[in-house]
Parts: sequence; structure tokens; C-alpha cells
Amino acid sequence: MGALKVVFALFAVITGLTGVLFYRIITPKPIPKFDESQYWGPGKQPDKLDDSIRAFTVQVPKEVLLDLKWRLDHLRPLVPPLEGIHHQYGFSTNLLKKVVDYWRTDYNWTERQVYFNQFPQYKTNIQGLDIHYLHVKPKNPGNKKVLPLLIIHGWPGSVREFYEIIPILTTAAKDRDFVFEVIAPHIPGYGFSQAASKPGLGANQIAVIMRNLMFRLGFKQFYCQGGDFGAIILQSLTVLYPENVLGYHTNMASIMTPLSYIKYILGSFCPSWLVKPEHQDRVFPLWDKFVYRIRETGYLHLQATKPDTIGVGATDSPAGLAAYILEKFVLGTNRNYLEKDAADLLQEKYSYASLVDNLMVYWITGSATTSFRLYAESFNRNQLAHGVLRNPLKVPTAIARFEYDFYVADGIISELFPNNLQLSDLEGGHFAAFERPETFANDLISAVQKFEEYNAKNPKK
Repeated sequence: MGALKVVFALFAVITGLTGVLFYRIITPKPIPKFDESQYWGPGKQPDKLDDSIRAFTVQVPKEVLLDLKWRLDHLRPLVPPLEGIHHQYGFSTNLLKKVVDYWRTDYNWTERQVYFNQFPQYKTNIQGLDIHYLHVKPKNPGNKKVLPLLIIHGWPGSVREFYEIIPILTTAAKDRDFVFEVIAPHIPGYGFSQAASKPGLGANQIAVIMRNLMFRLGFKQFYCQGGDFGAIILQSLTVLYPENVLGYHTNMASIMTPLSYIKYILGSFCPSWLVKPEHQDRVFPLWDKFVYRIRETGYLHLQATKPDTIGVGATDSPAGLAAYILEKFVLGTNRNYLEKDAADLLQEKYSYASLVDNLMVYWITGSATTSFRLYAESFNRNQLAHGVLRNPLKVPTAIARFEYDFYVADGIISELFPNNLQLSDLEGGHFAAFERPETFANDLISAVQKFEEYNAKNPKK
């Protein structure tokens, strides 16, 4: 009888602990409150911050261009790849030489600067930082409803990614009763947006800055679109301020909760429970995907731990910057490119001009190091402890899964995206707005049409 009591007591304890653990796994953390006026600028916060909106034009000093030309002209000999190796060891120097030669001899900054300045752009100070953004209004909306859209890039991108889709989004079309007013900011520390002078500016805090930016522009409610780090920022914004977000479209849905990991493990034994048959190879076998993820996220660990160290090379050498950034374009465009002849690989999907445009945003602003820091400021114990991304989104959402991009399995979507109205499986990769602008824009437009219908039936209070 005594032994039975001990067994029963142990069973009760184990059951209780299991219940507590499961409760903690499935229960979202309380949504934190962040200081909406926290100052991130240099030195002591002034008594009054300038809240004006100032027109901005991209203008690069001649000495910056002459310095760049000198560095490209005096590139040291590149170490050739090993025999039979293409991009398995990193960005192939065979392809890098082609890109650098184009940058040095054919890329015309005078022409490209005109291209950069085709859209209205501005700066305004938010919480001590000058935030740069494109603000493109529809030219002839007629009687169409004008919808504000906040769209945010990621790393290693910039607002240059959106130049091809903006005309599509801001041009009225007969088959829809709305048109977009696009606000596309550079993340703080990227491109022409000022970097923080103080530690702690992670994705959650940037979400606050972006909300404040939209408020500054007069928008209390707006639509959002985000990919890569823009997705992390806007998913945070949507969790923190659901009353301000009318709908959220993403091409990188982040569902990294304890319960989702358990589902993936269980799904290994019955894949059809988690993912449709034609996509099972994008999720399973888990071990292969895990090894791939570890192998291809070395940059993330470096940027999350020692951003300033690797930033030196990317800031001092244009060739180093090109190799580091374009490596991500190779794999992010098509994972099969890893073992493909380097020849003119990237020109299958992009023009060299567009790729170098993006490199120039980092080079002329010297923002490589400060862009890397976003990883250190977001992927650390203090930031992750907030648990913002463990909370479900309370707004209508749409997920675009591109062929060679981050894949979220069907069976876990409802965990954080309970009101998902559109799930699209599309051709293309991580830089879809760059690579397939029409496909990207049309999917976003389709999603917002569904959002509008949803919001008409479920108006926000």
C-alpha cells in the first residue's frame, strides 16, 4: 500500500508539472508596453525635438564617388574558388569579379541618382532619429479609396527593393475600388535613416518608431506589408498595436513558438498532418532542414554577436560589401544556385544595375555596421524575453510563401495567424519584390481586397 501511494504521488507530481509546462508552452506571454517617447539619438535628449517633415533628395558628394572609384580600381587579386566549387564556400569570386567590373566600368551613378530620386522622399525626427522614407501618393485616384500602406524592407535590402512595385500599387486600376498611398521607410541604421546612438533599439522598439512615423503623417490606421526583418518589425507592431493595423501581408510569417516546434517534431511521423503532400520536402526531413539552416545562418550569428567586427570589412571594401550581401541574393533567390556555375547567375533574375543600386545604399551611407547591429539588438535574451512574437495577431492577415523562401507549414499557421484570409504559394525567392514585382504586388493587392471585405463586416471600434 505504501509503494502504491508513492507511485500515485509521483504520478500526480509528474502530471502536474507536465500540465504547468504545457500551459506555459501554449499560453502567450503578456504583451509588454514600450516607452513610446524613448530617445535614441546622441547625447542627452533635448528639451524639444524637431517634429518637422523635410523633403529629402539623394545627393552623393563627388569625393565619396571618387573614393569609391579608387577602391574599385585598386582591388587586390581575388582568391579563386576551389576546383568544382561554386557558392558552397560563400560567394564565388568568379561572379564577384564580374559584379565589381560592372560596378567599376559600366555603372553610371549620375543616371542612377536620377532613378533614386524619382519618388518623393522625406526625413522626420522620431524619438531622436532622423527617419528617411518614401511617401508616394496616387497621382490620379479619381473616386478610388486611398489606402495607406506601410511597407518595410529587411537585410540585406533597402527601400530600393520597392521601386518596381510602387508604380503598380499607386496606380488606379479598373478592377479594384482602391489604390495605395505608400510609405516605405528605411529601418533606423539602414540607408538614409539615422542609426541609434544608444543600445537597445531592437525590432520591438523599431515597431514603436514606425507607428509614431505613421501617426506623424496623419495615419491612425493603416495596412502593413513586411518581409525579412521588415516582417519581424511589423509583426511586432501588429501585436503591440492591433487597433492601428487594418491588415498585415507578409512574405515571411514568423511562427517560432514552443508549441510549433512540438508540432514539427510530431509531424515528422505524419507529415500530411502538418503540410500538404506537394510541399512536404520543404519541411521534412527535419534533420536535413536543421542542418541546412545552421549552415546558411552563420551571418546571423555573427551579426547577432559581433556586428562591429564584421562591419569594418564591409564598410572599408566595396568588394567585401558586394560579396557579403550578394551571397544572400544567390541563396535567397534559388537554393539550387548554391552548386550552380557562377557565370552570370544573378542576371537570370536581376539586372546588375538594380543589385549595385542596393549596394550603393549601404556604401554611400556607410551603414553596413549599423544595419548588422539590428541582429544584436533583436536576438538577445532581454529582447526575446518580451515574448512579443509568441502572441497571436488580432488583425486579418495574408501569408505569401515563395518557392525558395522561408516556409511556414499549414498546420501551424492558425497558432499565431488565426485570422489568415489568404495563403499563397508563389514562384520566386526571398527578394520577391525585387525579382517578381508584378507577382508580389498582385498578391498584396488580392490580400488587401480580402482585408477590406473583412473590415467592412468587422469594423474596428
